[in-house]
Amino acid sequence: MSWLVPILIGLLAAALIKTFLFTPVKVDGSSMYPNLQSTEHVMLLKQADIKRDSVVVFNAYGVDHQNPEMTKKMMYVKRVIGLPGDKIEYKDNGDLYVNGKFQSQSYITKAQQKQGTLQLADSLNPAADVHLGTGQTFTVPQGKYFMLGDNRHESNDSRYYGFVPKDKILGVVKVTVWNNKRNVINSFATN
Repeated sequence: MSWLVPILIGLLAAALIKTFLFTPVKVDGSSMYPNLQSTEHVMLLKQADIKRDSVVVFNAYGVDHQNPEMTKKMMYVKRVIGLPGDKIEYKDNGDLYVNGKFQSQSYITKAQQKQGTLQLADSLNPAADVHLGTGQTFTVPQGKYFMLGDNRHESNDSRYYGFVPKDKILGVVKVTVWNNKRNVINSFATN
């Protein structure tokens, strides 16, 4: 029986780490392409600070009301563009300004910045509180976040379902050191 105690302690420690610190997650879909690939495995850090440009995973149930395949356990991975209280403006040329300051968006192409962001999908209704284009601004409500996928042409994101409540966010995504896109995922948060 002396071998049973270390095994139980190890299992308990693993369960606590997975519950409170980090857990592996598999990306499903193309909304973060090319920076995250479908079927790619990433690490979800549950206690990491959420900053502007962080990539996060959140529970989409109760947030995205337009997805007919929504389940209680469905998770989305997106990039945080706006923090609570941020004033957002997307210019007609695709430039992003947060609180009046230009944001580079170098993690996506100019085409994704302009056409990808501003040309909304016909199959989804735009969010009522999100306004895109020069001279149109919106403020992210307190306790919520504005999120977009990096593959803007393909991403179902805050442009359609609005702002994501903080309590829906499960954690911040980190990728392995051998991932060639690690700099735009792991180290991009600028706040």
